[in-house]
Amino acid sequence: MQIGFVGLGRMGGNMVARILRDSDHEVVAFDPSQEARERAGDGGAKAVGSLEELVAALSAPRTVWIMVPAGEITQQTVERVGELLEDGDAVVDGGNSKWTEDRARGEALAARGIGYIDVGTSGGVWGLQEGYCMMVGGPDEAVARLSPVLDVLAPPPSEEHGPGWGHMGPTGAGHYVKMVHNGVEYGLMQAYAEGFDLFDKAPFDLDQAQIAHLWMQGSVVRSWLCELAARAFEQEGGDLARLSAHTGDSGEGRWTIEEAMDHDVPTPVITAALYARFYSRGNGDFTGRVLAALRAQFGGHATQRRADG
Repeated sequence: MQIGFVGLGRMGGNMVARILRDSDHEVVAFDPSQEARERAGDGGAKAVGSLEELVAALSAPRTVWIMVPAGEITQQTVERVGELLEDGDAVVDGGNSKWTEDRARGEALAARGIGYIDVGTSGGVWGLQEGYCMMVGGPDEAVARLSPVLDVLAPPPSEEHGPGWGHMGPTGAGHYVKMVHNGVEYGLMQAYAEGFDLFDKAPFDLDQAQIAHLWMQGSVVRSWLCELAARAFEQEGGDLARLSAHTGDSGEGRWTIEEAMDHDVPTPVITAALYARFYSRGNGDFTGRVLAALRAQFGGHATQRRADG
């Protein structure tokens, strides 16, 4: 199969490398970065200098996979690629777009006979070696045409769990499932973080990496995240002293909570995990000062003054 790839950053570059390493598929690749284009070219891709060149290098029916940051840059790229494609072609968004945006893009492209596929992609930087778990939404025909590439990008099929990618439903369904996936991920990460925080304060000299490794041996809380925790403690030390507590969020946890509110689905764990990330960035400091001031007012409790206050 022949496929165009737009966006050759950490995820996109690794996906192109996996396709070229593990299959005979042809990849035509573009990225604004010349260094990224040269890297893809060295790996066997046909690197081009513009979207126009990319579309011109593909044979109909064309499929162009877009792997750029979610938001306005994705919208602009989808629109520009859509202008260059023709009836029967397809656009794939493998980033972290909101599923409602997928629906709008799909409708706009469908009016011109162009298919739109949303691929919720999980696997991070490990995907190159382990494969990517992909949650796919879009028209049956376009997804079927893309399936040879999905087969290469996904982990090998498991006898117990089936294939490493799945067609979730129509346009938007893939990113909807990935949105909830990320919300669940927030909660799991928070639970592990709180548990290891307690170990850090315990009246014992506990080896965090040892515990994480032990939990991987048949424990009911074993998981890939637990395995990564062990790796992190080994690399950074048991106290993680060199790391800042600042933790970002991609927005998908927020979307999950918004969707849950729309359907009256209680999500206390996911919501608390998102709020914990807000606190990690120094947000909530004023809240703490109000609490201290109120406690002093009604109970006469002492307050601690800032050094510069």
